[in-house]
Amino acid sequence: MTVLGHRTYSVSEVATDSGVAPSAVRFYENHGVVTAVRTAGNQRRFDESAACRIQVAKLAQRVGLSVREIADLFTDLPVDPQREDWERVAGRLVTEVEQRVRHLKAQLAAMESGAKLCEIGRHDPAR
Repeated sequence: MTVLGHRTYSVSEVATDSGVAPSAVRFYENHGVVTAVRTAGNQRRFDESAACRIQVAKLAQRVGLSVREIADLFTDLPVDPQREDWERVAGRLVTEVEQRVRHLKAQLAAMESGAKLCEIGRHDPAR
């Protein structure tokens, strides 16, 4: 199907292309990671970037981002993202992962310090 001259994709096509179940496509849509237009028959239709967005979302989830954080990461991403748009997302994702790694290393160092865990829990050593 085409909308405004662009081919659109069904839930099952996006699911196949992104390697997730159709229910995951709907989940990502419900959380603002991908968007769909509705046909006259009320079927969801996605643009060609949907599968890539879901693949990037899966990567971001593996490194600890929540679905809300991922949707926020895509806020400025245009409907038809180009290479430089994805590079900008990658830069923001790398920065976020580096911050998380620093925080986790600080937590690990605190736990290895011999201090009581309840004391470590009271104070965030990464601050």
